[in-house]
Amino acid sequence: ETMLGGDLLNQIVSVSFAMRAYNSSFLGLYNACGTFAESLLVGSCLIDGGYKNNIVCISGSHFSTAERQYRYPLELGVLRSPVTQWTATGSGASILSKDKMGAICQITKGVAGRVVDLGIKDVNNMGAAMAPAACDTIVQFFNDTNEKIQNYDAIFTGDLGKLGKKILEDLLKDNNICFNDKLFDCGAMLYKQEQQTFQGGSGAACSAIVFNSFILNKFKEKQYKKILLVGTGALLSPLTSFQGESVPCIAHCLEVCSCC
Repeated sequence: ETMLGGDLLNQIVSVSFAMRAYNSSFLGLYNACGTFAESLLVGSCLIDGGYKNNIVCISGSHFSTAERQYRYPLELGVLRSPVTQWTATGSGASILSKDKMGAICQITKGVAGRVVDLGIKDVNNMGAAMAPAACDTIVQFFNDTNEKIQNYDAIFTGDLGKLGKKILEDLLKDNNICFNDKLFDCGAMLYKQEQQTFQGGSGAACSAIVFNSFILNKFKEKQYKKILLVGTGALLSPLTSFQGESVPCIAHCLEVCSCC
């Protein structure tokens, strides 16, 4: 019936142009790298409210286009910072449906995040900028739901990268939350060490790729019963960076449970 989604290019042109091939209604969304989680959150609300029966949620990103738009042209050969991440090329889509027949898992709870800005201006260090937003949303989720950490098999953040994940762990400990070995980052999972992507992957594709492959397979194999997906996004643009602005960030949290 309806498609929800976005990408990282100006005016979300990638997904908008792709929708020309379909007759479904389309709602374009943008929360940077948190767009996939945003689409799942909005789509779930539309179905739960009785407004729609079937929704496709999609997001994606591309390495070369993101580098050109947000950083430097590849031809310039600029050296990369050790704290930088590698924008993932890919796309992922999930079908949300009121009909539970054949469903692998279901979205049962969610928290829409707040914009958090701690004044970080280094556009190469997205993990450090986004970690406080992820912490804020996770803390809010547990305060709102009174859930226990031991009830979850895993917690996945979107694209904090290796450094951002470590910062998040420290911030959560300050709030008396410790996931131990249950915390994973989709961006950090995408690449091997020998691929030299520094802190791992970033981009709107990260959470979409990992959720629709690795995580759903875990649910299929009954290795997961309940997880949290925390999509993270840095809400900056080249214009705001040129003006010396800091990087405001956001994170949305979704509880996903097995249907079995």
